[in-house]
Amino acid sequence: MSRLEELIAELCPDGVEFKALSQVLTIRNGRDYKGFAEGDIPVYGSGGIITYIDTYAYDRPSVLIPRKGSLDKLYYLDVPFWTVDTIFYTEILTGIVIPKYVYYCLQKQHLEKLNTAGGVPSLTQAVLSRVPIPVPPLPVQHEIVRILDNFTELTEELTAKLTAELTARKKQYEYYRDLLLTFDDERQRRNAVQWLTLGEVCNLKAGKAISANDISDTRSTAFSYPCFGGNGLRGYVIKCNQNGDFPLIGRQGALCGNVCYASGKFYATEHAVVVSQKGNFIPRFLYHLLISLDLNQYKTAGAQPGLSVGRLEKIKIPVPPLAEQARIVAILDRFDALCHDLTSGLPAEIEARRKQYEYYRDKLLTFKELSA
Repeated sequence: MSRLEELIAELCPDGVEFKALSQVLTIRNGRDYKGFAEGDIPVYGSGGIITYIDTYAYDRPSVLIPRKGSLDKLYYLDVPFWTVDTIFYTEILTGIVIPKYVYYCLQKQHLEKLNTAGGVPSLTQAVLSRVPIPVPPLPVQHEIVRILDNFTELTEELTAKLTAELTARKKQYEYYRDLLLTFDDERQRRNAVQWLTLGEVCNLKAGKAISANDISDTRSTAFSYPCFGGNGLRGYVIKCNQNGDFPLIGRQGALCGNVCYASGKFYATEHAVVVSQKGNFIPRFLYHLLISLDLNQYKTAGAQPGLSVGRLEKIKIPVPPLAEQARIVAILDRFDALCHDLTSGLPAEIEARRKQYEYYRDKLLTFKELSA
């Protein structure tokens, strides 16, 4: 029997009491920091540290809960800090709950699901105050925090190593992609490479507009078709307007020119240019080639950068024989899967570690509620 199981058997064998957050802590609003001098006190907003000043709002352990924006980003602090009005801080009754225990409990709650706004995600004190958490005896809380702190450290170390490996693999992919897709005079002659404009060998057409209300964040029986916008996958929709294998080019915003790949039935919005080849390309070769072209360099200047279809059509690209394209695709697809595929390779391994951590955290924080 583990130490935690021994404590539970001794101190709360019949279950634990659940309390609303308002019973174990006080939620406080953040304030404007302007007017204070520069210093070493961190100022937190919903996205993290904004700046540093010489004054603190609170100097005891606290859990910061975003009020607007990134509602899934909680922060545990045990140093003095200041918060702005997009994030709450908490004054925790340490005689009842350990601050770090509250932090782990609120992670499990996924507070982003309590969003009360239709536009910018928002939380209110009234909603948060009613959130229930299990409150076992303090020795049990201490043991849970000890276990989760150790597990968190191990998970972060492994994730950091995997992330470094992923960065190295991405650089390796970029190196081989650029090497394989650079056709000097000798390679052009040997492989009979032609140079034609994108418009000569492909049809480029933007998708159609769709309301944000018609896009679901999650896939379901009704919302079964992937929906691609200017920055890749936006969500899932009820109907499709494309069917096949196509590279897609984002044509709106600062990141215009980014390239993704869609296969099967899907929906392309007006911010995604669907690139269909006319028989000169293997679609996956065209995908890798378009990435290598750094299409963002062709964007128009202005407050809202964009890429016009007319401008894209004039770009000259190499057209090697299909056999050479197949050879290159076989090499680059292996690297691409290792770097980007969420079902295999390093991204899948990183995601698996995150899910493993969440599984054990949630298991440790699941208690039978004490009968009244």
